[in-house]
Amino acid sequence: MRLALEPDEDPATYAHAHAVRVRFAETDAMGSVHHGSYIPYLEEARVAYLRAIGHPYGEIRAGGTDIAVIEVHVRYVRPLRFDEVVDVHVAVGAGTRTSFQIAYLLTVEGELRATAVTVHACVDADGGRP
Repeated sequence: MRLALEPDEDPATYAHAHAVRVRFAETDAMGSVHHGSYIPYLEEARVAYLRAIGHPYGEIRAGGTDIAVIEVHVRYVRPLRFDEVVDVHVAVGAGTRTSFQIAYLLTVEGELRATAVTVHACVDADGGRP
């Protein structure tokens, strides 16, 4: 499976939201969050979601399974700025036996800033099939 999920722009359709405050070090010379800094926001929200639903990532890994990111797509709508609190909304999308997708909606005070999708493969500790 590869990217096939279109993130919804309505926060009410997401199962979880995680707040992230933009740090100064994440901004570029234009005062915007550097595009590469969005990926850790997605990861932080994804790990918080797993914890919230009772499946902490550390326990998943301890059980012999890893969740590898095999694809990422981010659509930047409006820049994030230093000290803004970004709500990263998370929803699990389509899946197969060994892979799944997650949709993200990034908002600041309800305003759309970005959408994203990550595609994940479940692998064993050596990166092979679980």
